[in-house]
Parts: sequence; structure tokens; C-alpha cells
Amino acid sequence: MLKNVFGGVQWAVFLLASSIAAPIAIANVFGMDAADTALFVQRTIFVLGIAGLVQAVIGHKLPINEGPAGLWWGIFIVYAGLVGAIYSTMEESLQALQSGLLYSGVLFIIFAYTGLVGKMKKLFTPTVTFVYLLLLVLQLSGSIINGLLGVESPSDSVDAVVLFGGIMVIAITFLLMNSKTAWLNRYSVLFSIGIGWLLFWIIGKTEPVYFPGNAVIAFPEMLVFGPLVWDSGMFVTSLFLTVLLLANMMASLRVMEMVLKNSFSMQPENRVKQTSVASGINHMIAGVFSAIGPVPISGAAGFVSATRNPSLKPFIMGGVLVVFISLFPNVMAVLAALPAPVAYAVIFAIFTSMVEMAFVELSNEKNRRQAYRVSAFGLMIGVGLMFVPPESMANLPVVLAATLSNGLIFGTVMAILIEQFLMWRNPGE
Repeated sequence: MLKNVFGGVQWAVFLLASSIAAPIAIANVFGMDAADTALFVQRTIFVLGIAGLVQAVIGHKLPINEGPAGLWWGIFIVYAGLVGAIYSTMEESLQALQSGLLYSGVLFIIFAYTGLVGKMKKLFTPTVTFVYLLLLVLQLSGSIINGLLGVESPSDSVDAVVLFGGIMVIAITFLLMNSKTAWLNRYSVLFSIGIGWLLFWIIGKTEPVYFPGNAVIAFPEMLVFGPLVWDSGMFVTSLFLTVLLLANMMASLRVMEMVLKNSFSMQPENRVKQTSVASGINHMIAGVFSAIGPVPISGAAGFVSATRNPSLKPFIMGGVLVVFISLFPNVMAVLAALPAPVAYAVIFAIFTSMVEMAFVELSNEKNRRQAYRVSAFGLMIGVGLMFVPPESMANLPVVLAATLSNGLIFGTVMAILIEQFLMWRNPGE
């Protein structure tokens, strides 16, 4: 029991540390004040906790936490730019996005029962998984390194004290992850975050805690941005977005299945249809609670690999803990004050194992020459798009702008298309 409690706390801390940035960034783009930002963060964390439990109980039944979908993050930013052009106020734009999450939820369920999801799973070969994993790490590496350097905006200078603290936390995390003592190894992430937070407090690099109000308990509000509306443009956006999110979901499942098979000799059940239905339910919940659309996070595979704990019980306990914590605004405020460099340092250590996973997966491909060719195209396209400023796509249609601004998804989709073309052209290879 105690093992599951510690494991649950560790999962809860990992989910919070890896998810807190997205709602804060979106709130900033929409010009929310401190109180509205705190409530938006609370609703998002509440939804992510519920979403993980829904997947664990009726979905994929794997230890994969839900996080803010990068594609939805991009769509929120794009729609903030449409204020004054298509929508007269920020509230109208957010109301359309809130409704779009409901559209997407319905589409997830329709795709599950039409068989599209099952067909998509076959597209995620070892080569495509390799491209996806490498693009994922490359996409996040910029944010991780900037965070470790204490650079939050282009005008900031490198903070040597923050860098020193970050390096110390990375070293501590690697030492604990590779410890021969089982309990230290299993709870390495939890201990690393705790030690890192203490270290940053000692060196004076922690931020003061902002408490949003006097309420001890506050249940997240529903339909904060107004009643649901029909928006044909948002529906088309949700349609394309759902297809891309299905690809993201498939990749996360594939990566976790690979870890469970290779590292723990486990044979996960094929539950892609159930996972899509659960994702539909989760998107509806996100829409009702005016939060960000969730998606299974591939980083969970790195977390399981690092902690050597694939059990579902601590994961479920962690989800329950996250939902419980989200009901206490002041507790959420304390957790939101976790120094960003500490979270980035721990995530750095976790994601190094994902690079290793990527190359192990590529080594399983029989047709190496074709695999290298597909990987080259996917990586060149995906990484190239990561260097294109999002502002350059402002005049493109919303769906196209959101897709091209996400090098991870577009590069992966291109890798799938190129591999399928080569397999069709050279069926004997």
C-alpha cells in the first residue's frame, strides 16, 4: 500500500510539473488577469486528472498520463489572433474553442466506431515511431535548455546561478535513476523534484506564492466562457485536428507498448477503439469545464522507464490525487510555484531515455535503407518547421497554420505518407 502511495504522489508531481506551463501560456495570450489565470490552471489540471482516470478505467488501461495537447495549444494561440478579425472579443473566441472541444469529442467517438482508429494503428511502424520520438525530443529540447539557462524571453540573459542549480538537479536525477537501491530508483523523479526545489530555495531562485483567494475548496466552474455555440469554421478545424490528435494518440500508445514489452516483458492488450472513445469523453469534459484538450503524453514512457514502475495502481492513485489537489486553490498555487528550471532538469533526464528508445525502435526495422530514407524526410520536414516563426503563418487558413506550426505532428504525418508510398512502389522490399 505504501509503495502505491509514494508511486501515486510521484505520478501526481510529474503530471503537474509537465502540464502547468500550457494553461499559463494560453492565459497570457488571452490577457487573463492573475485570478482568471489561476482558475484556468485549476480547471485544466482538474480535467487532466479526470482524463487520466477515464483512460485507465475504460480506455487504454496503461500508465499514460494526459497532458495539454500541443495541437490545441497552437489552436488557442491562433484563435487569440483572430480577435478583431473574426471574433469581436476574447470571450467569443474562447467560446468557440470551448465548443470546438465538444465537436472534437464527438468526432473521436465516431472515428472509433467507424473503424478508422484500428486502421491508423497499422501505420505506426518502427520507422514512424522513431521519427515521432526524435521529433518529440527535438521539439522540447529548446524549451528545456532555455529553462535550464533561466531564459524566459529573447531579451533575457543566461542566469549562471540557475544553470548551476539545473545541472545539479540533472546530476541528482541521473544518480537516483541509476541507483542500485530499488526504492531510490523507483521514486527518483519525486526525490529529484523535492531536492531540486529545496536547492533552488537555498540559492534564492524560487518565486513567491500567489494565493487566488480565501476559499479553501473551490469546485471548477463549467462553461466559463458562455453557452455552447455552433461555429462552422471551428467544426472544420476540430475535424482536421481530431485526425491529427488520433495520430498523436497512436504514437503515445505505441511508445508505451514498446517500453512495456522490451523492459518489463508485458504484452499490452489492443484497446485503440476504447482509447479513442475515452479521448472523446475527455474532450467533452474539457469543453464543459472550459479547459485545454487533453492527449495521452508520450513522455509517460520515459517516466515509466526511469522509475521502473509500470504498475497501474500508483498511476490511478496519482490521478485521484491530482483531481483532489485541484479542488484546493491554495494548494494548487503552491504547486504552481515549483521553479521551472527544476521541472525542466528532471524532464531533461527523463527524455534522454526516450532518445535511446527511438534508436532501439529503429534497429527493429528490417528494411534499413527504406527506414533511413523515410526518417530523413520526416526529420528534415519536422525539424525545419520548428524553425519557422509562427507569425509567418498568420495569413494561412487556421487549420493549415496550426498544422504547419507543429513540426512534431506534420513531420510524423509526412513520414507515414512517404513510407506508405515507398511500400506501395516497392512491395517486395
